[in-house]
Amino acid sequence: MKIFALGCHPDDIEFMMAGTLFLLKEAGCDLHYMNLANGSCGTTIHRPEDIVRIRGQEAQNAASFLGAAFHESLVNDLEVFYTQELIRQVTAIIRQIKPDIMLLPSPEDYMEDHSNTSRIGVTAAFCRGMPNYLSSPPVEAIQHNVTLYHAMPYGLTDGLRRPIIPDFYVDISSTIDRKTQMLACHESQKTWLDESQGLNAYLITMREMSEEVGKMSEKFQYAEGWRRHSYLGYSAEDIDPLGEMLKKYCHSSG
Repeated sequence: MKIFALGCHPDDIEFMMAGTLFLLKEAGCDLHYMNLANGSCGTTIHRPEDIVRIRGQEAQNAASFLGAAFHESLVNDLEVFYTQELIRQVTAIIRQIKPDIMLLPSPEDYMEDHSNTSRIGVTAAFCRGMPNYLSSPPVEAIQHNVTLYHAMPYGLTDGLRRPIIPDFYVDISSTIDRKTQMLACHESQKTWLDESQGLNAYLITMREMSEEVGKMSEKFQYAEGWRRHSYLGYSAEDIDPLGEMLKKYCHSSG
């Protein structure tokens, strides 16, 4: 199976999706990794062109560590808007990859860049099979089932502090160390997030968040939570390929 993980900024996939991605890699899946934004604002010390280069290389290193195909970012930070231009570009990438599963950010998050990435990915996946919808660059439409899953938001709540409860949890206890190593590829972000968001320990924050999701599951030490998007417009039947492949690692909410 082909898996397309679409995050917003370099390190978002690592924070909220990477543990599950390592399990999917172990299951033999073909992984694709993309951040919609290039990280241009994630610094207090570098010029825009320098931080874009630095974070792009860090993201490539992370994708390589995961064993995923790397796809270049499309826009600067805070330029992730729900526009035809971006939808057409992401549609082209989806048509090229032909994913069976897409992993997307939460529709509700503390940052609009994240929420907009989710919305763009959902619409682009819906447009994948429409011959009259022109992607950019033009790529032939595909008639191919795809199932969409939304990760937990960063901080595990929406922007109004309301908790987000996943449909199911994935046990990432066996991959938490690799998830930590993958996040460590983003060396430039340790200082930036300490200064901008008061994170005293970049890697520890991720592990604590994964541990908190594990507590929510009432079953696992470390976990990632997922919500499955409606199948209407995406697959012929209400299928759950992620849950089937990772059945022994999954626990339903409630």
